[in-house]
Amino acid sequence: MKKYFLTGLILLLPIVLTIMIITFVVRFLTNPFVGFVSHLLSESSLGEHGFYLLHGEKLVTVTSQIIILVFLFAFILLLGMLARWFFIHWLINAGEYIVHKLPLVNKVYKTSKEIVSHLFGQDKKSFKQVVLVPFPKKGIYTLGFLSEKAPPEIIEATGHEMISVFVPTTPNPTTGFTVIFNVKDIYYLKMKPEAAIKFIVSCGIVHPEDLTKEGQIKEEGKI
Repeated sequence: MKKYFLTGLILLLPIVLTIMIITFVVRFLTNPFVGFVSHLLSESSLGEHGFYLLHGEKLVTVTSQIIILVFLFAFILLLGMLARWFFIHWLINAGEYIVHKLPLVNKVYKTSKEIVSHLFGQDKKSFKQVVLVPFPKKGIYTLGFLSEKAPPEIIEATGHEMISVFVPTTPNPTTGFTVIFNVKDIYYLKMKPEAAIKFIVSCGIVHPEDLTKEGQIKEEGKI
């Protein structure tokens, strides 16, 4: 019998302790506000109804505690989100401040940030236009991505309207050459940047879909 009693005690004690701890935490969190919320609920008809073993003031108290816990949970969650956001924002600002103070590193960082902002800015059109340019010499053409107008100093030196073009390498288009061309030497294509990248990566094997469709239409017209 002693063994049975100890087995039952071992099974029951953790459950009782869990209930006691949860009850203590709930009362600790809700006691400062339960009076105010209970007063608001008591003015309604909630106390006149019953729910299983809960009736009258007991039902009002339990309902008040549930409402308070829900609001506390939402408040703590919102507080954590705001604190985390401000903390991350503060870390970013602190990191940029430190980087700006480091010699040489600050130059690289500023340049990299300007390039990324320029490329991914929603109002920018850089690298959105695919062009055909004479490279590495006249008579030989390659695909490129229109960048921006050449610096004023270059335009003044040449006396022509010049423009910068990024000419990617094959099969790795993340590297390439920044070449400045005369606007008259550039052919503007209707090809999408994604199609041009496929063409470059595949070493010319995968043809852009737009060009293939146009070619098929021309061939059918000849027939």
